[in-house]
Amino acid sequence: MAKKAYISIGSNIGDKIGNCKNAIELLNEHPQVKVAKISDFYETEPVGYKEQEWFVNCAVEIKTDLNPKELLLLCRTIEAKLGREKKIKYGPRTIDLDILLYNNDIIDNTDLKIPHPEMHKRGFVLKPLSDIAADAVHPALKRTIIELLNNLTEEAAVKKIWTANT
Repeated sequence: MAKKAYISIGSNIGDKIGNCKNAIELLNEHPQVKVAKISDFYETEPVGYKEQEWFVNCAVEIKTDLNPKELLLLCRTIEAKLGREKKIKYGPRTIDLDILLYNNDIIDNTDLKIPHPEMHKRGFVLKPLSDIAADAVHPALKRTIIELLNNLTEEAAVKKIWTANT
């Protein structure tokens, strides 16, 4: 498994923690993906569309032989398998998988942007990611994840609800 990637996982419908764990299992079941690290799980306030339940968010580090487009397809396949329906932008979802970083690549296509274009503004992304990749460097901003988190101005609440390593 030659490449390292980080994926943000979130859910705010149904068994939120279970949905996130199922997504991690489905990632790990793929023959070209190995989940190397799992962050703690956090309960997070919705951003954008506020009239919905709070989310559970986490992040994983994976090792993979998939290229970024193949990894995106896998993430979309897992979302579909777990019942994701896109109805409202930033709205409720059973599961959401976003590729945050892929090696140190910068990709700017219509359907795929890496690093994730909003990640540096979002505590619900940066806090879990800092658990497993505090020293990883955002390839466009040239700042570590922990620096981005420490300089965050967002007010949305993020609180730990489950520790992955127990």
